Amino acid sequence: MKLNILKTILLTASLSTAIVSCSEDFVETKFFQDVEQAPLTSLTEVESFERGMYTSMRSETYYGRDYTAFAEVRSDEMYSNLYAGYFTTVYNYQMTSADAYARDTYRQIYTAVAKANILINTDVNGIQGTAADRDAVRYHIGQAYVLRALYFFDLLKLYGQKYTGGSLGIVTPLKYDPKALQARGTIAQNEAQIESDFTTGLAMMEQYDLGVTDRVYLNVYGAKALMSRFYLYKGDYAKVRTLVADIVNSDLYQVIPAASYAGSWKSSKQNNSIFELAVGVAGANGTNSLGYLYNYNGYGNTVVSSGLYNQYSNNDVRKSIIELTDGEYYLYKYPSLEGADNLKLIRYEEVLLNGVEAELNGGSAATALIYYNQIVQNRGLAAASSVNMTTLKLERAKELVGEGFRQWDLLRWGDPVPRPSVASTDIRLTAFPIPRVETDIAGTPIVSNPGYDN
Repeated sequence: MKLNILKTILLTASLSTAIVSCSEDFVETKFFQDVEQAPLTSLTEVESFERGMYTSMRSETYYGRDYTAFAEVRSDEMYSNLYAGYFTTVYNYQMTSADAYARDTYRQIYTAVAKANILINTDVNGIQGTAADRDAVRYHIGQAYVLRALYFFDLLKLYGQKYTGGSLGIVTPLKYDPKALQARGTIAQNEAQIESDFTTGLAMMEQYDLGVTDRVYLNVYGAKALMSRFYLYKGDYAKVRTLVADIVNSDLYQVIPAASYAGSWKSSKQNNSIFELAVGVAGANGTNSLGYLYNYNGYGNTVVSSGLYNQYSNNDVRKSIIELTDGEYYLYKYPSLEGADNLKLIRYEEVLLNGVEAELNGGSAATALIYYNQIVQNRGLAAASSVNMTTLKLERAKELVGEGFRQWDLLRWGDPVPRPSVASTDIRLTAFPIPRVETDIAGTPIVSNPGYDN
């Protein structure tokens, strides 16, 4: 891989002024040509680079809007009504190698990878300060490993051939090298690298644990929650069961009660939040935000299907944040039109649902039911007497709608993924195209995905 946007990195001159409030904008790193990244030499610089990773993640082309929406508009629980022209090529499976959605998300995630690689390859012995400072740096390097695993996982789902009949995955650069050329690995190689990053990062975070409790920073349990997501998609249910049990037994998190459910989407750092991206006014994406995409008074482009809406009972509190307007169902999980709501990356409810599925696949049916009832009883519903995979699939849809999971759930289950009537039926187009700006680089070993024009 040799991305033009990753040719060089420089820290901004304001690096030493780390943020003092989560509502302020994270210190960002800037990418320039022909200047190599200088080594990080202080804990302050390391912390600022970490915040730069978070900044990359909250971009509108990553978790701030597009990456989340991709899995919703290609699902059975939401769809794009094509208002304002958003997601037309994605929804209709009409992307080309020059498609802006494929290009910009690819670029944004690999920008985050580059920042993670600079942190991971930091020489801890070169860090100025105390031994405690250097141990703190090791903790942050552990976070960078975990987040790099997440970035690779997200790239693999979107651009890899796991669900298209092929064997190729994505490029997995392990250090920042603006002049490197690297080919795509296989899916198996990618998954092994992701697992290695997760386990390495978690071990470092546990060994040098800083006792982080602020939910806008990844902690040990956030790392375990992300790992449970990865192992669920990989089908390693035993690992999911262990990770979920660790998180549940920590007693640090709880399912949001019915009375607080609607308000929890307007508020940051709630008890069900394991890891969220701080946004605030300074970091808001405005008209490019997820809230503006979902809300009727914004673009109102991505809406809930009537099929899912009709599955909610009238006393289900989740129904209260879906509103019927002009014949379509609008979701208000991110109610701010300015996009100032924190992005809830990992909620306790997702972890419990991961646990339900894992327990139903080789574990304890009784434990699965306990996890399941923790959710439904806090949504205004009566406790269930049993749970099975059919029930679990519907509950994941009702609880996680709009959060960017559904297409991936359908694909890993082998369930049908609906396509509009105008869409191609070519299964290869499930994977996004490798952007032409990548495959056109002279001497690149990267090959394109079949079915596209590059």
